[in-house]
This record gives sequence, C-alpha cells and structure tokens, in this order.
Amino acid sequence: MGWVVLVHGGFVDGSGWQGVYHLLKDAGYSVRIVQNPTMSLEGDVAATKMIISQQSEPVILVGHSYGGAVVTEAGNDPKVAALVYIAAFVPDQGESVQTIIGEFPPGSMMPPILPPQEGFLFLDREKMPASFAGDLSADDAAFMADSQVPWGVEALSGTISEAAWRSKPSWYLLATEDGMIPPPAQRSMSERAGSTVEEAAGSHAIYVSQPAAVAALIEKAASEVSSAAR
Repeated sequence: MGWVVLVHGGFVDGSGWQGVYHLLKDAGYSVRIVQNPTMSLEGDVAATKMIISQQSEPVILVGHSYGGAVVTEAGNDPKVAALVYIAAFVPDQGESVQTIIGEFPPGSMMPPILPPQEGFLFLDREKMPASFAGDLSADDAAFMADSQVPWGVEALSGTISEAAWRSKPSWYLLATEDGMIPPPAQRSMSERAGSTVEEAAGSHAIYVSQPAAVAALIEKAASEVSSAAR
C-alpha cells in the first residue's frame, strides 16, 4: 500500500498519533512515528530522516503543528513523495515557526507560550486545554497539559533552508476551531504552498480528536501519489 511517516509537534510526543496509526495500519499502510526530541529544528529533521531512511519509497510524510516545519525541511529527502500538513506551520525558505507566529493576523488569539526557561518553552497549563485541545475531554486535555514535553527555543527559531513543498505535492487539513494556529494563518500558508486543502471543525489537537479525518486525507494523498506514479 505504501509508507507513512508521522511527525508530532511541540509540547507533545508521538503517542497522540495512536488513533491515526491504527486506522492507517488497518488500511494496509506501513506506518512509523518519529519521536522527534523537539530540542532543535536541525535535530528533529535528523531524527525524521533517520526514520525515512528505514522505509521503502514512496513515503508520505505527515506533520502536525511545528511538525510541519520539520517535514518541510526533511521532505526534501528523495524517498518522500508527498507532504501532508495537519493544522501545521508551512514555512518557506528562511522562515521559522517564530517568524510565522510574529505575522499572525491582527487580533488573533496567540498561543499561550510562557517565557523560556533555560532554553525551553512550555504552554500555560491553565490555558493549554482551551487553546490546544478544545475538542478533547476535560480529562484528556488536562493530561496533555500536565505531560507537556519541553519545547526547545532552537526548534521555535530554526529556519528552513529549502522548502520541500516547492517541489513536491502537498495536502493540508485546516482545523477551523484551532486556538494555537489561527485558521486564517493556516489558510494563507496552505494556499501559498499550493496544497490541496480540506477543512474540519476541530481543535489544534485534531490529530487526536478526529483520527478518521486525518487518516482519510493521508490515504487520499497516498492514492493520488500512487496513481500519478502509474
């Protein structure tokens, strides 16, 4: 069927992909999840390329949130046939997640990122459930807030050297209820990249709350890539 590599974003680990993973496995895909350390963009790209190298081509490379920056750089790997962005940042050459957040539309709700501590960032525990996980149960959202992975300042500020979406097809799932990346910013980034865009009424944690919508878009990308190859 094909190979899918899933890349998580900041403040979380790869376990949030479990629902998507099972749906894709059941559909016959080989699926790997990158546990990117989120200390620096460079390190996360290296971790992602390590997993890509272990797969057969063509690989569908999927990124959520900050993972979008990771796949934009790592997606230049020749084994990668397509990119799928899930409520993700889609930076261009020379841009970082930090520069994109700085250009969010006026009046946008800003992600509740606290000032850095020793080179790491956290989200405000009280505000994370509403901004990140508004459509998860209160218990699941609290667990996410209480199990945050420290996000490196160098991951936030790491810049793209070459944007893979300029040379490879991409798909984008826009989460219309997102409190971390404003939907208008998602729309402008995905349009700039020429992505095939689908919308779903979900929070930033749509990869956890709506695994079926996420898996369906990944399968659509995979089938279009394989039919184009034929």
